[in-house]
Amino acid sequence: MALAAILISPLSGQSDRAHASQGAVSTGGAHTPVLDAEKRPITAGGFVDSGPIVFQDVAKEAGLTTWRHIMGTPQKTFILETVGSGVALLDYDNDGWLDIYFVNGSTYEAESGKAQAPHAALFHNNHDGTFTDVAGKAGVTNDRWGFGAVIGDYDNDGWPDLYVTNFGKNRLYHNNRNGTFSDVAEKAGVALGGWSTGATFGDYDGDGLLDLFVPGYVRYDLAHPPVPGSTVVGFNYCQFRGVNVMCGPRGLKGEGDHLFHNNGDGTFTDVSGKAGVGDPKGYYGLTSVFADVNNDGKPDLMVANDSTANYLYINKGDGTFEDASFASGYAFNENARETASMGIAVGDCFNTGRLSLYNTVFSDDYNPLYRNEGDATFTDVSYELGIAAVTIPFLGWGTGFLDYNNDGWKDLFVGNGHVYADVDKMNWGTTYAQRPLLFHNRQGKFELLPPVKGTALAGLYTARGVAFGDLFNRGKVEVVINQMDRAPVLLRNASAGQHHWIGLKLVGGPKSPRDAVGATVYLTAGKLRQRGDVISGGSYASSNDPRLHFGLGDAAAVERIEIRWPSGAVETVSPRDVDRYIRIEEGKGIVND
Repeated sequence: MALAAILISPLSGQSDRAHASQGAVSTGGAHTPVLDAEKRPITAGGFVDSGPIVFQDVAKEAGLTTWRHIMGTPQKTFILETVGSGVALLDYDNDGWLDIYFVNGSTYEAESGKAQAPHAALFHNNHDGTFTDVAGKAGVTNDRWGFGAVIGDYDNDGWPDLYVTNFGKNRLYHNNRNGTFSDVAEKAGVALGGWSTGATFGDYDGDGLLDLFVPGYVRYDLAHPPVPGSTVVGFNYCQFRGVNVMCGPRGLKGEGDHLFHNNGDGTFTDVSGKAGVGDPKGYYGLTSVFADVNNDGKPDLMVANDSTANYLYINKGDGTFEDASFASGYAFNENARETASMGIAVGDCFNTGRLSLYNTVFSDDYNPLYRNEGDATFTDVSYELGIAAVTIPFLGWGTGFLDYNNDGWKDLFVGNGHVYADVDKMNWGTTYAQRPLLFHNRQGKFELLPPVKGTALAGLYTARGVAFGDLFNRGKVEVVINQMDRAPVLLRNASAGQHHWIGLKLVGGPKSPRDAVGATVYLTAGKLRQRGDVISGGSYASSNDPRLHFGLGDAAAVERIEIRWPSGAVETVSPRDVDRYIRIEEGKGIVND
């Protein structure tokens, strides 16, 4: 059967009644169920017998299914149990191969000391398609109620460090350069407390040291959980479509956000208020990312907020930010309404030299794609591009732009999964486990690829964190998914075609972060000029391959690579050949050509 065999289409418009009817979650209002020809919700149906094979799940063969994510109880009575955890890709031992870190949740029994805490996993890449969990040996099991993971070399020693956000105190794992890590969060001053989510590293003040931004979600007390009608939350904040569900985030107090300035001595100072990014309104932050959206060489800051307006802070270059959330067009969707934003994809998907933004949101709403019009102004073009309505039944989490077929145009992947445990019992046209969505970029126009039976696009996942990277050093981008209460997913890129590609490992000089976070690259090959940015964080509470990947299409040579380093220096190089990784060091050019 074809995707076109849909019996009922979603309503094209959005409803302002969401605020009254949806209780604690901001959505577009109740939509008519979308069913396939077999009357299955489209989130778990619409499968086709044949079509392009893009991804295959090889998690079991890779050895990843020996580990499992655990968070709270199966009933998901409280919001703490529903949000899920991220995943980070990093080469922790500098052997040239990406390793995988999966954040784990926890249980109430573990929090009270009555049971062992679930462990996070650090899967070492064995270079043969398999991975080995070395989290215990490496000292990064976390053993707290975990949510996010972000990678950054905060001390510029050439080895990636790991920051893990939790409900409770966070961890800053310093890389000991011998296969182990030490938690230095307390000493560094970044442990916090409360409920932290998707953090991001970035050098906001241009001193060559990575600073750290940590969003907060909701204030939550295990001893006084949000029971409907209690002093914590009212009944009306514990319903969805008139059905009693877990309470929040609306009706709960929001947790503030924090910006930590790197002091260069292993410690950080909280400058949130001074910098203007402390979130005094108490919005519900889930994911953040530093990226230069107005092309002035300074990293700006975006925060995806759940059921409240998104933040976009423009870096003023004096240690402070201007709140341009509303003026930029990023605070709301095209209907001037806040969304329940979960994840952020950042990328130049139109090959204009400007970074666009894509947010994943709750079901009964569409995922907005914000096209960068220049000067940090954005237009929601999801309906214009025809990619809005199809996302309405889905509840999106991790997301990213990736060129899966190396044609030189960045495609768009969305991981999905619901938060209400009983949603399968409802006639809402959605499901708890959901298939992912992959939009193929056809030179600025996006086409949803069909879920072919027997392939990963037809798999049903409880996705949360999603990360993207070339795990097998083949020049093809894989997708890694951290599922709620399940084993991980590793989507091996099985796309056909022999397009050319090139990968860049950037190393910053003395006045830039050594891992080059914040660098912007413009690559010219054939008729295309592409942009790539070294970014820490994003997706949903996750971190991607720190190397830049460019598909080149049929171009067998790269004419020009222009690197704009975080220090402000601009460098141009021309590699001798393609279909390989090259290392570029600031001030030295290509060092392995």
